Order: sequence, then structure tokens, then C-alpha cells
Amino acid sequence: MHAPESPRRDTYDYAVIRVVPRVEREEFVNVGILLSCPATKFLEARIEIDEARLRALDPDIDLDTVRRHLAAMEAICRGGPDGGPIGLLPQRARFHWLTAKRSSIIQTSPVHLGRCMQPGVSLEHLMERMVRVRRA
Repeated sequence: MHAPESPRRDTYDYAVIRVVPRVEREEFVNVGILLSCPATKFLEARIEIDEARLRALDPDIDLDTVRRHLAAMEAICRGGPDGGPIGLLPQRARFHWLTAKRSSIIQTSPVHLGRCMQPGVSLEHLMERMVRVRRA
């Protein structure tokens, strides 16, 4: 008699996407999650900008520029020519390029590892835990 087969759990990597309005101060606001699950060919950046929190760190922040750079990250995740030259790279290379250490206004956390059955569900869970702020 065989034991029932457990559902497949795939490994994924993720990083928190941060906006650092004034790089010299090293203060940041988490604005999204970048999640890669190679086994399911999943690569997505989910972004939610809390403008009030960013303006609290820098009242003069150029939100249009921030939105443009974050939209470029989403395009790179989707792949193809809309993501520029990086969008044409293989999926795993795009993830590594997006999570490379940099000292610009848009940064990512170190890469973390997880296991899931549905990467989209895990992405939503990480958004809830790492990005969204519960309001009283």
C-alpha cells in the first residue's frame, strides 16, 4: 500500500523591493515583492506605493520617477522587448539582475528562500507581511 502523494512544493526566491528616498540616510519604505519560482516559470514584481510614508521620509520625492522605475521592474519580470535588453535575458538572469546590490533610490533586500504550492499565493502573503501597513 502506498501513502498518498503529498502536493508538490516548489522552491522560490524572493526579495523585498524598497524605495530609499535619500540614499545617504539609508531610510526606506517597502513597496513590493519580487518573487521567482523557476519550477513554475513564475517571475513577478508586485508593487504598492504608500505615498504618505515616502513623503514622510522625503517631502520632495519625485514620485513619477519612482513609479517609472518600478514599472520598469515589472516589465523586466514579464520579459520580452518591453523590458529592454534585460527583459530579453532568461528568467533566472532577470531575477538576479533585479536583485543585484545597488545604491540607488530603488533597492531590494537580500534574497530569501521559501517553498510553496502556488507562487502567486505566496507573493500575496509576502505583500501582506512585508509591504502593507495595517491601519488602526
